[in-house]
Amino acid sequence: MNQHIRRTLSTLFPFAIAAVGLTGCDVASQEPENGVASAAIGENSCPDSVPAALTPAADQTLAHILDASGVQIYSCNATATGYAWTFVAPRADLFEGDEQVGTHYAGPTWESEDGSTVVGAKVAGVTVDPTAVPWLLLTAKSHNDVDGDFTGITTVQRLDTAGGNAPATGCDAAHVGTISEVPYTARYAMYRTKAHGTVHQCGG
Repeated sequence: MNQHIRRTLSTLFPFAIAAVGLTGCDVASQEPENGVASAAIGENSCPDSVPAALTPAADQTLAHILDASGVQIYSCNATATGYAWTFVAPRADLFEGDEQVGTHYAGPTWESEDGSTVVGAKVAGVTVDPTAVPWLLLTAKSHNDVDGDFTGITTVQRLDTAGGNAPATGCDAAHVGTISEVPYTARYAMYRTKAHGTVHQCGG
């Protein structure tokens, strides 16, 4: 488009120009998946490199990518060989951009603001950064009976983690039962099954 014409149009019709600019974005299909429209997912929402072990099944397509900010919770417990920090649960808020859209807690469970939930079971894990909790691949093992954003989610990846590892010290006989909440951030990629057509994934 001629730059003079573009500047003129942008002054008169700024929203129209913005819409034209978006047509070139590489986003995932917005076809309905299980009756719920998939979110438009840009490829730049995925980390640059996802380990092959965390690749979803071939029929899984992105529905949401959510940023998480919260804590990984550990308890100091006696073990057969001494004392150790034991993982208890995560607790985090989930965001799309600046908007909080859900929470993450024991299960592990992801709950949307609309009340729908998905509970995951670990399939695989890879330590990408030794200073952070591993990246994970999980499969959905249950949902509640609320129809909403997380209805039909079948696979979840935990990616791009920072922090969250158990403390290296501080667990001994004098501190049994102590709780430690370690800050972490992560990105959760959520998938639904797609029977036909192109799928979009982080990795693979």
